[in-house]
Amino acid sequence: MDEDFRRAALDYHRLPRPGKLAIMPTKRMATQRDLGLAYSPGVAAVCEAIVADPDAAQDYTARGNLVAVISNGTAVLGLGNIGPLAGKPVMEGKAVLFKKFAGIDVFDIEVDAADPAHFCDVVAALEPTFGAINLEDIKAPECFEIEENLRSRMKIPVFHDDQHGTAITVAAAVRNGLLVQGKRLADARLVTSGAGAAALACVDLLVVMGLRVENVTLTDKDGVVHAGREGMRPNMARYARETDARGLADVLAGADIFLGLSAPRVLKPEWLGLLAEKPLVLALANPEPEINPEAARAARPDAIIATGRSDYPNQVNNVLCFPFIFRGALDVGASTINEAMKLAAAEAIAELARVEASEVVAAAYGGIAPVFGPDYIIPKPFDPRLILQIAPAVARAAMATGVARRPITDFAAYQRDLERFVFRSGQLMRPVFEAARQSPRRIAYAEGEDERVLRAAQTVLDERIATPLLLGRREVIAARVREMGLRMDLSADVLVLDPEQDSDVVAPLIAPYQRLVARRGVPPAAAARRVRNRTSVVAAMLLASGEVDAAVVGGSGDWWQHMKYVLPIIPTSAGVSRAYALSAIILPTGVLFLCDSHVNVDPTAEQIAEMTRLAARTVSRFGLTPKAALLSHSSFGASNTASARKMRAALALIRASTPALEIDGEMHADAALSAAIRERAVPDSPLEGPANLLVMPNLDAANIAFNLLKAAADGLVIGPLLLGMSKPIHVLVPSVTARGIVNISALAATEAAGLNSAESSA
Repeated sequence: MDEDFRRAALDYHRLPRPGKLAIMPTKRMATQRDLGLAYSPGVAAVCEAIVADPDAAQDYTARGNLVAVISNGTAVLGLGNIGPLAGKPVMEGKAVLFKKFAGIDVFDIEVDAADPAHFCDVVAALEPTFGAINLEDIKAPECFEIEENLRSRMKIPVFHDDQHGTAITVAAAVRNGLLVQGKRLADARLVTSGAGAAALACVDLLVVMGLRVENVTLTDKDGVVHAGREGMRPNMARYARETDARGLADVLAGADIFLGLSAPRVLKPEWLGLLAEKPLVLALANPEPEINPEAARAARPDAIIATGRSDYPNQVNNVLCFPFIFRGALDVGASTINEAMKLAAAEAIAELARVEASEVVAAAYGGIAPVFGPDYIIPKPFDPRLILQIAPAVARAAMATGVARRPITDFAAYQRDLERFVFRSGQLMRPVFEAARQSPRRIAYAEGEDERVLRAAQTVLDERIATPLLLGRREVIAARVREMGLRMDLSADVLVLDPEQDSDVVAPLIAPYQRLVARRGVPPAAAARRVRNRTSVVAAMLLASGEVDAAVVGGSGDWWQHMKYVLPIIPTSAGVSRAYALSAIILPTGVLFLCDSHVNVDPTAEQIAEMTRLAARTVSRFGLTPKAALLSHSSFGASNTASARKMRAALALIRASTPALEIDGEMHADAALSAAIRERAVPDSPLEGPANLLVMPNLDAANIAFNLLKAAADGLVIGPLLLGMSKPIHVLVPSVTARGIVNISALAATEAAGLNSAESSA
C-alpha cells in the first residue's frame, strides 16, 4: 500500500474513537424500574428460567445472535505469525463484516496460546457465551487439530473460515466457471499451487460436488504431493499421486482448473499453454496473485481468471459466504456447520451470479451492470441479495441433515424477515406488496429506457405486483435489457410502447390532450409535440383513457415540470380541492410520514384538514394506524400567530369530519414524538404514544424537516406519494432508486385495485 493509504488506514482506526466496535444496549434504561428489570431483582427470574430449560437462553439472552471471532494470531492475513494483539484489528474487521452484512453481533477474542491444546481449552470453556465460533488466522497444521478438537467437544457450530469460507466461494466460482466454459466438474482435472488448510478444504468440497479424487494433483512449496512423501496428514495423503513429477510445471498439462492458494508469481505465463482448452485460472494469493491477470489473459485469452482482489473481475472473497452461513445456522439453532450446509451455500452463491446483478452491484461498476459470463462468474461481496439466497439454503440443509435444534416452520415468513437486512423498507412495504399481489394491475412507466426503471420492472414482475408498460425507444430498451442481463421477455412479460413508432396508439391521444390544455396556454401544435416527445404526457394520457391502471412518471429532469404535465390530464378526486404530497422516511426508531413536502406552499386550514385525511388513508395502506400531529412553532394555544391559528382551525375541521382519526395539535415536534412531553403540556391529549403522521403548516417547514431527518438520521425515503388524484399516478424524484420505484409501483397497484373495487361496488 502507498503511504497515503497507510495513513488513511491508521486514521480510520484511530478516529473519532479507537477501534471499529462498540457495545450498545438493546433495552431502555431510563427509570428505576428499567434498572430493576435489567439487573437485580428482575434478572433472577430469567436466570431461573434458564436453569429450568437451558434452551431458554436463546429467548432471554443475546447468545443466539452472538458469534466469537477467535484467533491466536499465528497466521494473520498475509502478515504471518504476528501474535494475538497485533491481529486484533483483523478480528475487529471480521466482526464488523458479520454485523454489516448479516446483523450478527460479535465479540472478537484474541487468545495468547500458541499451544493447540491450551487454545482449545480456552475456547471450549466459552461455549455458554456464544451461539457459534468462527476460528480465524490460525496456522496450519494446528488449525486442523484445533477445529477437529473443538467440533468434537462443543455443541455449537465451530467454523474455521480460512478453510471453509474459501472453499465455499471457490466451489461457487468453479461451478459457474465450468458452466461458462462448457465443461463438467466430473470430467475436470485440477492442479493446485498450495496444499495448506484453505487449498485442502477447497479440494475436499469440490470432491463432494463431483470432482474425482484421481483428477486432483496437489503441489506446494516442496513440490508435487506424491505417494510416499513423509509427514502428510490424512486429508493431504488422500490426494497423493503415484508420479515421478516433482514441480508445478510438470503437472499442468491438460489441467482444466488451476487453483492457486500459495504465493506471488509462482505460475509462469509461459506455462499457461500447458493447460487444457478454456481453462479456469484461480490465482487467489493476496495481495499479489500467483500470476498477474493481465499476463494470464495475454497468454490464454480463452481462460476465465479469478483472483482474491477487488480491482479485478471475479473476486473470490470469503465475505460472500461466512456472514450468511452463520445467519442460517444461528436461525435454526444448528449444532454444527456440516458438508451439506457448505454445499448448499456454494450452490446458492453460484445461482445468484446467474441472475441479473443488483442495483448496488451496477453502481460499483460505474453504472454498468455485469452480466453472467467470463468476467462475472461470482457475485460481488456487497450484493445485498446474498443473505436472501444463502441463509435459507443453509437453514434448509441444517434441517435436512438433522442438526437444527429450532427448525423453521414457515420459510416464506423467514425470507420476509431476512429482507430487513436487504431493504430497509421491507417491513413497511410488506402489507402493500401483499395487497398488490392479490390483483396485479397494468402500470405505465414514462421513463422506460432508464436503467432504474428497467430493474424495477424486473422486480415488479418477479414480485407479481403488476404488468409493466415501458415507454421509450423499443431498440434502446431491448439493448439495455440484454446488457443488464434482465430476464424479462419484451414480447410476453411486459408491454413496450414506442411513441416514435407506435402511432396507432399515440396519435389518438393528441386530440384529447389538445382539448385538455387548450386554455392553459398550450397551442395545438405544441400540444401535439408534447404527446410525441414527452413520455410523461403519454403515460398520463394512457391512464386517463383507461389503457393502464396506474402510471409512474419522472425520475429525471425537473420534478415540477413533470407535475405540470400530469395535472391537466389527471384531475383530483371528486370532492378533493387539490393535489398534495406525502413522504415517508424510515428511521432507526421507526417510520414517519410528513406532508405536504412537495406541492403546496402555504395551505389553508381547509387544505391542511383535507391533506391530513388523505394522508391518514395512505398511512393505513401500510397496515399502520395513523396517529397524526399538526405541527407548529407553538403548542396547544401558546401563540396567536396566523400559522398557529391555522393549525388549530384545521384540527377543529378534522375532528368534525373524521372523529375516529387519532390526532392532536397544534404542537411542537418533540411533543408529537414524545407522550411524556405532550402530557406535561396537556393532560387530556387523545393522541397515544408517538405520532407517525406529521402535518406541517407550510411547504418550507415540511421540506426542511424532511431533508434534515433524511440526512441527520440516515433516513430512507419512500415517495413523494401524490394524494388526492382521481387515478393512481406518482412523480419520481431524480434521486429515486430502483427499489424506490418498486415501492411506489406497489402502492400505485394497491390504489388502482382499491379504486376499481370502489367503482365496481358503486
